[in-house]
Amino acid sequence: MNFTLSLNLKKDMKVIELKSVNIYQNNEAVLQSVDFQLGENEMVYLIGKTGSGKSSLLKTLYGELPLVDGQGTVVDFDLKTLKRKQVPFLRRKIGIVFQDFQLLMDRSVIKNLLFVMESTGWNNKALMEKRAMDVMEMVGIGHKANQMPFKLSGGEQQRVSIARALVNHPRLILADEPTGNLDSETAEEIMRLIMAVAREEKSAVLMATHDMTIVEKFPGRVIRIENGILKEVETIHRFDPFKPLF
Repeated sequence: MNFTLSLNLKKDMKVIELKSVNIYQNNEAVLQSVDFQLGENEMVYLIGKTGSGKSSLLKTLYGELPLVDGQGTVVDFDLKTLKRKQVPFLRRKIGIVFQDFQLLMDRSVIKNLLFVMESTGWNNKALMEKRAMDVMEMVGIGHKANQMPFKLSGGEQQRVSIARALVNHPRLILADEPTGNLDSETAEEIMRLIMAVAREEKSAVLMATHDMTIVEKFPGRVIRIENGILKEVETIHRFDPFKPLF
C-alpha cells in the first residue's frame, strides 16, 4: 500500500510549475498569464518566432531573469523568493544547453566541465574528474578531454555543451535552440543524443526550437508562443505553423 502510494506521488511530481506568470525583458512584458507545468521525464518543445519570448522564459527558469508577477517553482525552488546566492544551487539541478555552445575557449574540454562543477559547489577533485570523464564518455567525446574547444567541430562542441549540462545529474535540461548552428545531419545526431542522455539521467527536457523537422522526428508536447501567450498545439501534421492561433 505504501509502495503504491509512493509511486503515484513520484509520477505526479513536477519539475516546473508556473501560474499566472508575466515575464519582463528590459521592463517590457514579453509573456503574459503563463500557466505551464512540466512533469518528470517529460519532453516539451517551445516554438515561436524569433523575439517571441522563448529565451526570456528559459532565462526566468534558470534564474537569469527575476520572477516579478505570478507564482513559479523549478526543481523545488520558488522563483518568486529566489535570492542571487541561491542561483548556483538552482542551476546545480538544471542542465543548460545553448545554441552558441558558450564554451570557454582558453581551457580544455575537461576544464570547461570542471569550471562548472566548481561554480556549483563541487570540491572533491577526484570525484569531479571521474564525473566529468563519465559524462564525456556518455556523449562520445571522452577521447577529446584534453583538446581545446576551438579545435572541435560544431557538433563536437555541442556534445561538450551537453556533457557540461549533465555533470550535476540534472532533474531538468533546458535547451535553447541547441541545433540552430548545426547542419541537418549533425542536428539529428545531437537530438538523438539529448533524448538518450535525458532517458539515462531521468531528466525532463524543455527545448526552445524553430526547427519543425526536429519536432516531428522526436515527438513531445509542443507549446507555441504567439503575441505573448503560451498555447499547447498539435504537431505539424495536424496544425499549420503559419496560421495564427489567436
